[in-house]
Amino acid sequence: MTVSSLRRLAACPWVAGATLVLLCHAASAQPAAPPTPPKTDKPPVVNSAIDAPLFYQLLIGEIELSAGQAGNAYQIMLDAARRTRDEQLFRRATEIALQARAGEQALAATRAWRAARPESLEAIRLQLQILLSMNRANELAEPIRALIAGTPAAERAVVIGTLPRFLQRAQDKRQAAQLLDDALQPYAAADGTRSAARAAMGRMWFAAGDAERALLLARQALAEDPGSTAAVLLALELMPTRPEAEGLVTGYLKTSKADPALRRAYAGTLVTMQRYADAIGQLEQVTQLQPELAAPWLTLGALQLELRQNQAAESSLQRFVQLVQAQPAAAGAAAPDDDDDDAASAPDQGLTQAWLLLAQAAEQRGDYATAEARLARVDNPQRALEVQTRRASLLARQGRVPQARELVRSAPERNPGDARAKLLAEAQVLREIKQWSEAYAVLDAANQRFPNDADLLYEQAMMAEKIGQLDAMEAQLRRVIALKPEHAHAYNALGYSLADRNLRLAEAKALIERALQLTPGDPFITDSLGWVEFRLGNRDEALRLLRQAYQARPDAEIGAHLGEVLWALGQKDEARRIWAEAGQRDATNDVLRDTLVRLKAQ
Repeated sequence: MTVSSLRRLAACPWVAGATLVLLCHAASAQPAAPPTPPKTDKPPVVNSAIDAPLFYQLLIGEIELSAGQAGNAYQIMLDAARRTRDEQLFRRATEIALQARAGEQALAATRAWRAARPESLEAIRLQLQILLSMNRANELAEPIRALIAGTPAAERAVVIGTLPRFLQRAQDKRQAAQLLDDALQPYAAADGTRSAARAAMGRMWFAAGDAERALLLARQALAEDPGSTAAVLLALELMPTRPEAEGLVTGYLKTSKADPALRRAYAGTLVTMQRYADAIGQLEQVTQLQPELAAPWLTLGALQLELRQNQAAESSLQRFVQLVQAQPAAAGAAAPDDDDDDAASAPDQGLTQAWLLLAQAAEQRGDYATAEARLARVDNPQRALEVQTRRASLLARQGRVPQARELVRSAPERNPGDARAKLLAEAQVLREIKQWSEAYAVLDAANQRFPNDADLLYEQAMMAEKIGQLDAMEAQLRRVIALKPEHAHAYNALGYSLADRNLRLAEAKALIERALQLTPGDPFITDSLGWVEFRLGNRDEALRLLRQAYQARPDAEIGAHLGEVLWALGQKDEARRIWAEAGQRDATNDVLRDTLVRLKAQ
């Protein structure tokens, strides 16, 4: 090849790939031991061991790939890798096969790689990924064992802990769980890996649907190592379906060496289970142990506001704002996505949420000027409709309802979903000031514009109940269930409506139980189940369920129901105490007020 030919090749687009391979090979090649160089101030020159035949072989391979001949390029690159035992070349051969969607060839390349370099953990990992993507789980056992055995002893527990997440991609998760069980048996009996192996096995069995076995393994892991964070994380995953797993978490958190991050994770699990009161208790401990962390203050403030603990909520939210503004980088800053002009950093999003919540707190105590001033602090185009809705709510509460509705309607529509969101926002403003008929009319128009929208239909059904159109409500809820069979709140709303009117109680109970299956532990659904048990005459079971619901979510309506059951059981002093607590949180709650009037328990 002449010099001019080489120059023409250098101008071709495939040369960049070829050059990369050659340079990588040159960097990894081990030259023959050179003679001792003479002493000099300059560092010795290390020449690449690549020879002319190999250079041209790699160049031809890249030319073939550029020309669309992936099969030829793969064979050339794999041959070069076998001759040189170079990991860079085995990797390149595997990449070529994967780009061509040639799974068998990619697998063959990793096997050749492992044969040439048995110590290569990268080759094993790639082989595992390829086998899993090809749904060949029955071939995973050997490379999994090789990966663990080849990992340094000090790092094995970490590698073992990563295996369940990897294997959860398997189609047959029970098969994968059994495979991992078999592979980890030696390590479940070995010092240094006992706890990690049991936690990994438990996580995989949980993914396979065997929560009982997973819980047993979590217990064994913590018995082996009371400080096992992997076992605690498994117990946290089990909590929503296996309540007894919570004891493992709380037992760990009582130890002196408990990781504060796991307490935060526990609080997060309690939030997902809607056990807000318990979550607040954990977050209060987090903020005492790590007062410099911003994020827990935001979550704590949001939960306190949800439970109408307004003064505490404002204090927590203001603390969050102070921390973020003082040290924005420490609050979890994330650079915006260059491809999304609307992307905002994590601190910006947190500050936006904090100001919205602070405005809501001021609104709830009737300080509309402070609420407006706090809304003015929000400078986030993504939340413009939310800010406009809160401003509209302020106007509506001051009797300026037409202006409030116009404010929502005039909000800009940045995307097709905004039109629907504006209708929901207008209905929300009207609902907050109890203009049920007007809210129903808005939602009726919304459902005509956006037919078969389960969420819009559900909202309309809630307003139908408020204005006494119970047949319409039932029809709309059944339509929601038909459109979205997993809509737990539709089952719950329909079941509760029947129970509250003392109608078709067996059907009501079945509907509520179905809702609880869809969202286990939801305190509002548990409240509904307690209420239907009360209607059925099962007062002791009703009391148990309502206590459970009220402890998780001390809501005024749940408190009203719990108080009524206590009243019926003759425990009137406790009933009055519960009603007083509920009234302090929300004295305007319709169910609470109606209950007190009906029972003459003022």
